[in-house]
Amino acid sequence: MSKTPPPAKDQHSPMMKQYLGLKAAHAPNILLFYRMGDFYELFFEDAEKAARLLDITLTTRGQSAGVPIKMAGVPFHSLEPYLAKLVKLGESAVICEQVGDPATSKGPVERAVARIVTPGTLTDAALLDDKRDTWLLAVTTTRNTAGLARLNLASGEFVLTETPADQIASALERIRPAEILYPESWQPDFAVDAARTRQPDWYFEHDSAKRLLCEHFKVASLAGFGAEGLRPAVAAAGALLQYAQTTQAGNLPHLRALTVEVEGAYLGLDLATRRNLELTETLRGQPAPTLFSLLDNCVTSMGSRLLRHTLHHPWRERAIPAARHGAVEALLDDYGRLAGEVRRELKGIADIERIAGRIALRNARPRDLASLRDSLARLEGLRQPFAGTASPLLDSLHGDLNTPASELALLIRAIAAEPGAQVRDGGIIAPGYDAELDEFRALNDNCGAFLVDMEVRERERTGISSLKVEFNKVHGFYIEVTHANTDKVPDDYRRRQTLKNAERYITPELKAFEDKALSAQERSLAREKLLYEAILNELAPLVPTLQTIARAIAQLDLLAGFADTALKHNWSKPEFADEIGLTVAGGRHPVVEAEMANSAETFIANDVLLAENRRLLLITGPNMGGKSTYMRQTALIALLAHIGCYVPADRVVLGPLDRIFTRIGASDDLASGRSTFMVEMTEAAAILHHATANSLVLMDEIGRGTSTFDGMALAFAILRHLVEKNRCLTLFATHYFELTRLSHEYSELANVHLDAVEHNDRIVFMHSVEEGPANQSYGIQVAALAGIPNAVVRAARKQLREFEQRAAVDPLQPDLFAQGDPEPAEAEPHPALDQLAALDPDSLTPREALDALYALKGLLK
Repeated sequence: MSKTPPPAKDQHSPMMKQYLGLKAAHAPNILLFYRMGDFYELFFEDAEKAARLLDITLTTRGQSAGVPIKMAGVPFHSLEPYLAKLVKLGESAVICEQVGDPATSKGPVERAVARIVTPGTLTDAALLDDKRDTWLLAVTTTRNTAGLARLNLASGEFVLTETPADQIASALERIRPAEILYPESWQPDFAVDAARTRQPDWYFEHDSAKRLLCEHFKVASLAGFGAEGLRPAVAAAGALLQYAQTTQAGNLPHLRALTVEVEGAYLGLDLATRRNLELTETLRGQPAPTLFSLLDNCVTSMGSRLLRHTLHHPWRERAIPAARHGAVEALLDDYGRLAGEVRRELKGIADIERIAGRIALRNARPRDLASLRDSLARLEGLRQPFAGTASPLLDSLHGDLNTPASELALLIRAIAAEPGAQVRDGGIIAPGYDAELDEFRALNDNCGAFLVDMEVRERERTGISSLKVEFNKVHGFYIEVTHANTDKVPDDYRRRQTLKNAERYITPELKAFEDKALSAQERSLAREKLLYEAILNELAPLVPTLQTIARAIAQLDLLAGFADTALKHNWSKPEFADEIGLTVAGGRHPVVEAEMANSAETFIANDVLLAENRRLLLITGPNMGGKSTYMRQTALIALLAHIGCYVPADRVVLGPLDRIFTRIGASDDLASGRSTFMVEMTEAAAILHHATANSLVLMDEIGRGTSTFDGMALAFAILRHLVEKNRCLTLFATHYFELTRLSHEYSELANVHLDAVEHNDRIVFMHSVEEGPANQSYGIQVAALAGIPNAVVRAARKQLREFEQRAAVDPLQPDLFAQGDPEPAEAEPHPALDQLAALDPDSLTPREALDALYALKGLLK
């Protein structure tokens, strides 16, 4: 590899000294794109790395400090696709532009860093995913508390939160940052697909971080944001701001407030739950089919991003989702006039949120402003359909969509109907906006007429009928005469260029026009750039208003999308209740039902009833019978209700919920050295430690990863703990039929099963949930359906009959597969002994002791 030589040594050329100084100061560990004419060049190690990552040509030219100069470059006009590729690979880059005038520069043209592009600080439309927020996140820990701060540079959203240190992985899964900053002395153990950037420890020092934040927001303290006591979060926020200011040259005017995110405000979803429910990606990591892919019929990218955020942040308090339910209901009352019209108007709305961010950062392009102009012009038409509805939320959004009339008028007057893509190309300012610019343009526009007129006059004057008066960018204006007519050329013609078949000339008149015309073009471009900068200055105070408009449009798009989904799939409005429980009539799995509809199959709807006196459903039935689908659809229905969406059911009533836990499926974690069974037990432990009486818990096939009786013992113990200690609302699926007898011991436990019908050694899954336990698992029949050879299936049936006969003789034998005489079965301890062992006599009041005694006596009966 061609090592980069140290900077500023005498043997370097002036240009290489300049490059090496910029590299050392701004990009010692990342790629530096160094502008040279029409190309961005990379040198030495950067060139070799870029050639490998971007598949561009690597060359060698000369030497510097005795080291061959490796070079690789990309055209300046096609830089963005290369940057996009780098960012996807988790790489960062410094863009260095020519800021000096080549005509007046002595030595190398002056260059300076124009921007730093990192995965977490993207604002350019070409580099961003329209339907996903790009978060830059900083994290640090103090004792057992983790402070997290995240910034969406494209929108200006700046959020702080604190969480237990052992919940960092869950928080990162929820946020999905593009880039993570952390102290250089810290060794992070989280596994997340994001670029990682180490920062000096002093960036995360609380007092300096607090001073930096107060200075940026121009406040004396952070109390007004509710962040005064959040030491780890403030430390992370300071590091985040320091890094963002460095990448954007200190220019962050659209960061106007800190938002403190209280973890308890949202329905708790841990890492396993988010993955098992396939909210935004499948278990295989695919974008579809998921709940997001089903719900994302949003018209704007702002609405899609809000939907993705909302799915990972369902509200625990019911006021916000209830307000959304009311808005969806109002939109559905007259769909054609309201939701349908709103969605039609939204189709003409650009990404105002990101355009506002680019205006604040002063990197908005002419077409951004044209899109903003056209979008603002549609606001009144967007507001009209839902004026005066019965929904307070829609009424509030109606007020937020007021048109900023003066700024719209400026954009209409100033920006061309179809402006050029770049300021440097010109054609961005509308005719009539600036008299001086119009004058320069008139000179350019008259060039064609002047050349035609001069050509006619010169042909008459010289008698050369083939004479041409033309222009090209390389040689400017010229008169072209073939060699056969050179003897007719007048004395005032001066030779400019000799061609194979012709000579090109210039005259004093043509030279004077050339100077004037070329000067006019150059001055026209300079004038347009000056005017464009002034327009950005005038629009800068509008950024907060644009942010409000963008939020309102995203919310309206989300609600109209919910209404469209409800109408299309026949979903219903959920109800919230104060009593603990969950009632679902005719519930369906939204994604599975949609996939089945594509194949003309019918989804079987099922009911769920969980209440104070019926907290746990023990679900039995065959594999492939639908147990996991039944459990997941219950959790998804609860989640949909808490984001303010209608739900796939005939009727749903939800009591208070604080968290949703899932323990579904079997997978190992080889990277961390954890077996399938270890993952299963880790997830079960999290549920047993954290689930409350208001939690919804899904547990599937606990104990199947170990020996039969080990697993059964664990399943019994876990089930008892859930009923007695956690008392959560639970769906517990199992193939251990022995567990079904616990319904006689606990009145809160009810048996239900997935129905199936057996015919001639074949099985038909009914997918309907019935009361009571199943009578068998149909495992051998399912194996036959899967294609297990018939000989193996017949042998399995024979072995099963033997096991059943042996079990009938001694149902408690410890190992069905044991050879020889079985060991004497160990009697299962009486439940009263377990309860007695759990008592702590020293901590009981007389009344509690008496109650415990009566409870033990009741168990003996």
